[in-house]
Amino acid sequence: MYAVVRRYEGVADPAEAGRRVDEGFVPLLRQVPGFVAYYWVDAGDGVMVSTSVFEGQAGAEESVKRAADFVRDNLASLLPNPPQVTAGQVVAAG
Repeated sequence: MYAVVRRYEGVADPAEAGRRVDEGFVPLLRQVPGFVAYYWVDAGDGVMVSTSVFEGQAGAEESVKRAADFVRDNLASLLPNPPQVTAGQVVAAG
């Protein structure tokens, strides 16, 4: 498995960002081959973190492209700062 974690800081309206991600982005992500799971977390203080899990690296890389497009087209006003993106192979899971 392969995972991608994105950390967004300075989120203007976490509730609205969550709604848009749930209604718009999650359905797009489910279409990516190898999709396993996705989580969007409100960490407080204007910080939101997403975690995407895929069967392989190709799906994870596709999710990064789709996330960038979705943020640009639908969330730019709510997520004013580019995310910190970390990706890699899952070496342990529970």
